[in-house]
Amino acid sequence: MTDNDKQTEEKIFDAATDVFLDKGMDGARMQDIANHAGINKALLHYYYRTKDQLFDAVFQMIAKKMLKKFAPVFDENLTLEDKIRFFFREHITFLLENPRLPAFVLNEINRNPERVKKLLKNVDVESLWKKLYEQHKTELDKYNVSEKMLPQLMTSIAAMSVFPFAAKGLIEAILSKTSINFNDYIEERKQFAADFVINAITK
Repeated sequence: MTDNDKQTEEKIFDAATDVFLDKGMDGARMQDIANHAGINKALLHYYYRTKDQLFDAVFQMIAKKMLKKFAPVFDENLTLEDKIRFFFREHITFLLENPRLPAFVLNEINRNPERVKKLLKNVDVESLWKKLYEQHKTELDKYNVSEKMLPQLMTSIAAMSVFPFAAKGLIEAILSKTSINFNDYIEERKQFAADFVINAITK
């Protein structure tokens, strides 16, 4: 692949990501993506034959980007509390930088759950939970958190981070009745959510 080909493919990928995040899979058209990339539709089809093929590539890239960012959660040198604080700090910052992502991902998961199963087919989630439990067995046993409870704990932690962005319109409407703005609320949430989870499991 020549440098020109790489630049064109990157341009298409960036344009497709923007259009899909804005309009979703059903609302996006290949012509929209071609226009956004500043190329003709024939060239777009040369690189990606179908919209499904392009969407899969974009969706996989987003998923890998998110998973890679949170790899330190499995760093054995961090305490459980450090990991919880790290997750909320980094995840909320990531969502602030990508505010359209939660609604997009949730919509596409509901629209095509098979795509998510395909994405996760090579990810041994049970082994990841087991690894996390083994790294913090002493702490978790002390707090009466069993290995079986980890899926509940992990999904609760993720929901506390994602929900304010997925329901941003509603939360902004509620906050508009107060002196708090959404960005300040989100910034405070990094610490509040971490404190809430830590207090819940330790007490």
